[in-house]
Amino acid sequence: MARWRQSWYEVGHSLSTAGIFALVGLVIYGMNAADWTAMYTSIAKYGDGSILFLLLLLVIFHDTWFYWMHRAIHQPSLFKIIHKVHHQSHNPTPWAAFSFHPLEAFLEIGFLPIIVCLLPLHPLAIVLFSLWSILFNVMGHLGYEIFPKGFTQHPIFKWFNTPTHHNLHHQRSNCNYGLYFNFWDRVMQTNHKKYHEIFDEISGR
Repeated sequence: MARWRQSWYEVGHSLSTAGIFALVGLVIYGMNAADWTAMYTSIAKYGDGSILFLLLLLVIFHDTWFYWMHRAIHQPSLFKIIHKVHHQSHNPTPWAAFSFHPLEAFLEIGFLPIIVCLLPLHPLAIVLFSLWSILFNVMGHLGYEIFPKGFTQHPIFKWFNTPTHHNLHHQRSNCNYGLYFNFWDRVMQTNHKKYHEIFDEISGR
């Protein structure tokens, strides 16, 4: 696929995904209005620290949800129906971050209506999570590496995924399923076998 055609393809599907995410946001608003959620609006109710703590839980929950959902839609029967759209971008651009089939878009955001019923989330925590998710997802689809050589083997930073990590997923398709963190790929041994070597080669250029 020509680069300009790929970009327009990604933009079109990303706009579709944005519409679906907005629709789910309206559903959550309605759920909250009906008092079906655990959400709250007064920061004083739990204190400032609770927003950051629950934000961290939200990020960890989403990372787990994404890994296992992502592996599921890589099963051949589901891949053809749901995930193939995203993998049309073999060397993705930032527009590919949300270039999903509509069914995948619903799966991607589907955890949020569940989690707002389980965790007492302030709307600010959801806004901060959305910003984190967008920035990290776009970073993963940059198409070039921004982190320095040795990052993937640093005692702390090795637990965060990199643009190279997700780019390898788009190229190979059968590895590197994680989103934010490199926890589940390490535990389940689904990292690309030469991830560290390829990362150091690219980041050292």
